[in-house]
Amino acid sequence: MSEFTKTKEKRLVKLQEVSKLLLETGNAHSFVVNNQDFIPTVIPGDFIALFDILVKDGYAVEDLKKLASKVLNIFHIPIETYQRIEPPADSFLGVLEQNNREMVLVLDEIRPVFKAFAKDPANDVLQTKLHNKFRQLEVFVKHYTIKENVLFPAIEKAWPDYRCLQIMWSIHDDIRANIKFVINQLESGSIETRAFNRCVGDIFFNMMAIKFREEYILFPAILATINKEELESMNRLGLEIGYPYIEPRSINQEEQVSESYGFINLGTGILNAEQIKLIFNHLPVDITYVDEHDKVQYFSTPPKRIFPRTVAIIGREVKNCHPPESVHVVEKIVESFKSGEKDQASFWIKMKGDFILIQYFAVRDKAGNYKGVIEVSQEISDIKALEGEKRLLDW
Repeated sequence: MSEFTKTKEKRLVKLQEVSKLLLETGNAHSFVVNNQDFIPTVIPGDFIALFDILVKDGYAVEDLKKLASKVLNIFHIPIETYQRIEPPADSFLGVLEQNNREMVLVLDEIRPVFKAFAKDPANDVLQTKLHNKFRQLEVFVKHYTIKENVLFPAIEKAWPDYRCLQIMWSIHDDIRANIKFVINQLESGSIETRAFNRCVGDIFFNMMAIKFREEYILFPAILATINKEELESMNRLGLEIGYPYIEPRSINQEEQVSESYGFINLGTGILNAEQIKLIFNHLPVDITYVDEHDKVQYFSTPPKRIFPRTVAIIGREVKNCHPPESVHVVEKIVESFKSGEKDQASFWIKMKGDFILIQYFAVRDKAGNYKGVIEVSQEISDIKALEGEKRLLDW
């Protein structure tokens, strides 16, 4: 074992010590007092390994989110002063950092308006201005969607200690929920002052915390471990989802995926690959197929997808495609399909004014062997509103 590995292991032992102290007591004052020489020795990558260990140890994500804030506060100086690898400005990570800076500008614009509104909540002008600013901030959640659908799959393939991403994804969802709550409160005109103010505070804290963790811990580690060509290809995938504020200035869009145009006998017809692709992509539903090994193998690309997908998820374990709070539901569905106990599961949710039906179907061969699961999502507001009959063409 190299001296570097031994040294890292010693640091991780100390970091686990302070983490467990905080988890059990909520206070690490004694550790800080007794480890003044140790604190400056940590490096940013240690915290990726630390939280991977803690996730594997079975600690709840909610507890680890609180812990992360406390631990990184203790060690923020050595993290911030560590010589980081800078991403090129127009690279994938460089564009994400540019969007971070734009996000900070929006937060800076919100701050004085929020302070004025807190003193004068009956002021309609301030309420409208604050609403518009939070709508502008809401656009930034695309940044988190890009990370979850483009960056996280690449990290999972490259790193054995990727589980810290579960904590980051959960914080993304907290930010989304809080921004949605604030906007709904402002639109309703009925402000629950205590909850509203707490949500605004949480938004500021979490968004700045995620920015710090990206730029001083996550992104430098990515630059050190994932090759330049793969990172360059992520810019195109980011464009498919849509960057929040800043897009890369130049990108090679000439990449073409080679396809075989041979015909395939489907039993009830013979089609070529292009025809099959067109059929799936013209159905008014999102389709995602996960094989019997729990790996995502395909998704359709209708004109308007309900849930974003990029080709980065192909080959990704399905459990890593969902936030920690909901992954147990997906795992339960898959296990019930594999055991033969169930063949279908349905959910329906309201999202941004749409009524979404989400269905999971077990895929089995002729012998009944489990071959995977299909997820089908559809906006059904128009279907739900149907009444009576329609027998004539009205156009």
